[in-house]
Amino acid sequence: MKRTHLTAGIDPGASSVAVAVVRSRAGEGGELLGSSVQRIRRRDVREVVASAFADACAAAGVAPDAFAYVASTGDGDAVDFRTGHFYSMTTHARGALFLEPAARAALDVGALHARAIAFDDRGKVGKVRMTSQCASGSGQFVENITRYLGVPLEDVGKLSCESENPEKCSGVCAVLAETDVINMVSRGISTPDILKGIHLSIASKLARLVRAIGAEGRVLVTGGMAHDVGFLAALREVVGEKQAAAQPELEIVAHPESVLAGALGAALLAAHRHRQLEEMGRLVTIAA
Repeated sequence: MKRTHLTAGIDPGASSVAVAVVRSRAGEGGELLGSSVQRIRRRDVREVVASAFADACAAAGVAPDAFAYVASTGDGDAVDFRTGHFYSMTTHARGALFLEPAARAALDVGALHARAIAFDDRGKVGKVRMTSQCASGSGQFVENITRYLGVPLEDVGKLSCESENPEKCSGVCAVLAETDVINMVSRGISTPDILKGIHLSIASKLARLVRAIGAEGRVLVTGGMAHDVGFLAALREVVGEKQAAAQPELEIVAHPESVLAGALGAALLAAHRHRQLEEMGRLVTIAA
């Protein structure tokens, strides 16, 4: 009889904590039972981890002590009750493959950094490229600009898509880009044109990351920026221009659960690790 395992993946990032609860059986992948994503803001990250974990357990209808394995990724030190830890590039690759089985690359755009990850059909990581220390290609940069413009974060994507004449801004440095935005406002440039210009600037930088790992075919965008329709449109536009120049064809996609990729990958890898330990005779589980 195949055994079933409940595992949890917890991904504390720079601005939010994501938790995924997964039920899996050997050879059958996994099923997402519940999840939670909570912003950190000015709260202690461990407090947010505990709150998000409790919410995810409630959403899945399971008790907090029902797990065979609790895995952390990202800032693992913030998860005091973890069973083990997995590197975030590995968990994002595995989570991306779970969400989009046809994908062979992920573009993870977080609050402070972005990275492109190539992987095979098992989720094994190949090439990885990251942005520099500058935040001009990150979600936090977009949030800072929208705060200055007085635009709710949830409206950014829609407004960007309404742009008719996007205004270019610096893609080299976040400080220079913010100065560009201040100048644009003083010149009366419309908010949609400013936002689209920012999205295009970020997209140009991140498209280079994707090309650098040799990605082809479907690329899944993960992280919070995956829900920004304006950024996705700009990325597809930039990638489309490059494809016209005989570059390998790319299809940029997102998933409703893209923000959970790291946590999902951690939970799935936790199930695999638990089965390995069980086969070594170091664990005993109850058959479903």
